[in-house]
Amino acid sequence: MAGEGWCPPAQERSLGLEFYASVGPGIGGELKQDPEDFQVQELSAYPRPDPDGPVTVLRIQSRGWEQHELTSRLAQQLGVAEHSIRWAGTKDRRAVAERILSYRGPPPVPGQVTLPRVEVREAYRSREELVLGHHYGNRFRIVIRGILLAPQEALRRVQAVTTELEATGGFPNFFGLQRFGEVRPITHAVGRALVQGDVPRAVDLYLTDAPPGEVPLGAEARRSYAEHRDPARALREFPPALQFERQILEHLARGQPPARALRALGRPLRTLFVHAYQAHLFNRYLSRRHAAGISLVEPGEGDWLLRVARDGTVPGRDPIPVTEDNAAEARALVRDQKARVAGPLVGYETPVLRGRCGPLLEALLLEDDVSRAGFELPSTPDIASAGNWRPLWCPRPAIGFDWTPDRVPPALRLEFNLPRGSYATVLLREITKSGATEAAGLH
Repeated sequence: MAGEGWCPPAQERSLGLEFYASVGPGIGGELKQDPEDFQVQELSAYPRPDPDGPVTVLRIQSRGWEQHELTSRLAQQLGVAEHSIRWAGTKDRRAVAERILSYRGPPPVPGQVTLPRVEVREAYRSREELVLGHHYGNRFRIVIRGILLAPQEALRRVQAVTTELEATGGFPNFFGLQRFGEVRPITHAVGRALVQGDVPRAVDLYLTDAPPGEVPLGAEARRSYAEHRDPARALREFPPALQFERQILEHLARGQPPARALRALGRPLRTLFVHAYQAHLFNRYLSRRHAAGISLVEPGEGDWLLRVARDGTVPGRDPIPVTEDNAAEARALVRDQKARVAGPLVGYETPVLRGRCGPLLEALLLEDDVSRAGFELPSTPDIASAGNWRPLWCPRPAIGFDWTPDRVPPALRLEFNLPRGSYATVLLREITKSGATEAAGLH
């Protein structure tokens, strides 16, 4: 497997993205300088219209909205419970995103949804509710700015990297940085504390952790609360924009214990903490497997496979164990693109892995002082996770790219489709390698 030429930046390595699939130099540059630079459109099997259906399906376009904040505000304007709004998939905050949602209730009347930078493009009734993963992919249109290369050299490097990815068959199916929080990448740390059974620690992390990059007002409020530990005072200091933190603080100020205060957050947001920790484990498992020289593409005994569905998606359930008896058949399925090698999203039903990969996962769990049973989350059982599976590798898509001399300064424009669950930013990091250093001696 390629990818030893460059060392990813420290933040990526801390979240498990420890290598690149390509060895060629990147183009640098910056993503998401403006939401318009990162456009994503869901490719979805839309629920069928039914004028008598009890469910409303909305197709909306949003600019610069975090999904849980958007859900909360939409629920208020639609007059429905926040937990009743269902999405097919999550999207980046710093993006122009077109996606669908559903809820039980009537369609909005004209002018009912008045959120800034949110446009309702379609609304109809149906009998089908959405579930996470209802869509089968996403189309991306992305602009990379701040490239300090001549156009010909930038285009040459993009072509060289995409050729490399074609030769290796794709790129590692990491969870992108935004999975852990775009402003504060701490959701996995909160989730780890929950799985360890330490709810007070989880609440404390969510309220006080203020890594570099957060807006000064929020960071100062967190530092202040970490010193005085007075939730009533913190309510006066935390800005209104930090609505989820304030919900927890309101309950703490009433004398409620941390576990009760955490339940002030909606179940989707609390579930996100656990899922983010599963993603963190997955990224690290993928990187350690690569470092151990174990293929991410070719199956071996002890691996697990996921079948590729007719629509090109790879459902994370019903994995197939690879044994001595079916190893040849497993390799044929992967070669014919009917299955992919998978890694675990650890939960309380995740089996002990056999073969060379088993010790890698057990070492990670030991390092984090967690167990599979911890994912039953007895203090918050409504967000318990049995676990799931995820492909280790994503096939390289067809990528269209060109230089945009009409922009000032000029920029690179790319367009491509990815299957659901795969991150455009993970593909783009191969092309930009922003913040990376030559790997020799710098790991």
